[in-house]
Amino acid sequence: MTQAELSYPKGKRVVQAFWKMILALFGWKTEGQYPAHPKSVLIFAPHTSNWDFIYMLMSLFALGIKPNWLGKKELFFWPAKYLFYGLGGYPVNRSGSLSTVKATLKLFKYKDQAMLGLAPEGTRSKSEYWKTGFYHIAKKAKVPINYCYLNYQDKIGGVSEGFMPTGDIEKDMEYVSKFFTDKVKLAKFPDEVGAVKIKLNKAQAPEKV
Repeated sequence: MTQAELSYPKGKRVVQAFWKMILALFGWKTEGQYPAHPKSVLIFAPHTSNWDFIYMLMSLFALGIKPNWLGKKELFFWPAKYLFYGLGGYPVNRSGSLSTVKATLKLFKYKDQAMLGLAPEGTRSKSEYWKTGFYHIAKKAKVPINYCYLNYQDKIGGVSEGFMPTGDIEKDMEYVSKFFTDKVKLAKFPDEVGAVKIKLNKAQAPEKV
């Protein structure tokens, strides 16, 4: 049995075919495959449009990946919470970065499969620096970081194998930058894409959980 076949419960293979059909109706298709590791952090970039979330989520479903994403706990109220949970949502208290990291680590600890999707830019507008939470989460959870992207020119949603964080964030970000810099021109609004770089300071150093 392949990793893709493991991504949905037995008897749910029709779900993947359904999302492929929906994407095709919009003229979109996918490339890439289910990550080799059953647990990973999926980083998406560039992020310039509200449509990004919709197309990327459908692309992941079509590839057999049911991602988890973080949402403010206040959003998970009845009855909307059932929809959000079904779409892979995971409620967190965003009052502090430490509580978010702790909650996310529990996700990786207690699930046999966990694909956490994050957008390091943190905003659809041009950002000067990427947020580094994705890196610290992957490092603490001991899971790889994989790449997700959208090609609006050819209408393709893709996933690519990334790397296992080494702890040298500056060195590792060189690989991330090399991959996503080539994707700038493929964004919905290329002029809204900032540079792939991080700002290291005490507040962004790995927290003790």
